[in-house]
Amino acid sequence: MDGANEKGVLAGLLRVPLLTRRRIALAFVVAAAADGITLALGPLAAVPVEEVVDVVAMVLLWRLLGFHFLLLPAFVAEAVPGVEMFPTWLAVVAYLVRLRSKEQRVESGGAAGEPPAEV
Repeated sequence: MDGANEKGVLAGLLRVPLLTRRRIALAFVVAAAADGITLALGPLAAVPVEEVVDVVAMVLLWRLLGFHFLLLPAFVAEAVPGVEMFPTWLAVVAYLVRLRSKEQRVESGGAAGEPPAEV
């Protein structure tokens, strides 16, 4: 790959998608499912199963909400025994939805109290 093409691929991977009700709902479903599976498996579950669930959750949330560095510490926190029992993914999704909604309102020129056009 040449340098320009690599930048295009990286820009595509880091692109922040427009938030829609469907994307928000799917992100909350993914987060709730990941946290629910971790909670259901409990602290005695096989580590690889929980890690696979967390990797899948992180990738799906990244594609639904766009990449944010907060996804990385959330993934690490999910690997810490005891901490994984907290609804980390739900908290991250709630924060990112609020952040992305605010960013999109500013970009579209809407007032701070107005929802984004697509949400």
